[in-house]
Amino acid sequence: MSVQQNVQVEVGGLLFDMDGVLMSSLGSVERSWQRYARMRDVDPALAVRIAHGRRAIETVRYLCPHLDDVAELRVIEQLEVDDKEGLVVLPGVQELLRSLPAHAWTIVTSATERLARSRLACAGIAPPEHFITSESVTEGKPHPEPYRRGAQLLGLAPQECLVIEDAPAGVAAGKAAGCMVLAVLTTHAAETLQAADWRVDTLANVQASPTDHRYALTFPPQS
Repeated sequence: MSVQQNVQVEVGGLLFDMDGVLMSSLGSVERSWQRYARMRDVDPALAVRIAHGRRAIETVRYLCPHLDDVAELRVIEQLEVDDKEGLVVLPGVQELLRSLPAHAWTIVTSATERLARSRLACAGIAPPEHFITSESVTEGKPHPEPYRRGAQLLGLAPQECLVIEDAPAGVAAGKAAGCMVLAVLTTHAAETLQAADWRVDTLANVQASPTDHRYALTFPPQS
């Protein structure tokens, strides 16, 4: 039986999704959207299914097109901010972030800035000075705009960046932006993330080291 070789890829910068990549927030996300759906008399299972990896305002527009989307966004945002149960940093995240200088990475999340800062603080992750949130873009994932904007924050072309994602919509956004994409198997099955360039079980398996103003990432790929 052959042993699969580690992948090594050199990048100029890293673009991290937040929920499901930096922290475990699946329980909070699902409980909040189920609660919102029951409040608005829509199918909770449908709400949960379409919410993952997308901006809340787009989910609200789909579920309740007859309601004021901005007002509804404030409702679901508050539900998510209030639900902190089970919010923890995921394995390998702090170690990977500590191995990168501040200018080499940022966050590209579908969450609002208020929700993102609340979750990052709860998980004990210091946010970068500037990062992309739902308010930063006019089109959310799977549109490429969020990751194109993230690359711009780092002063890089998308082709120089590695996106780290956990959701199909985010993987699609990263690929459409022209980035390389590494999927982490924290919330979705590997077969739903085949569009990613590589897949890993956890970021604890990813090592980063500087090399001539770039960063070499080494990890064992999951097929």
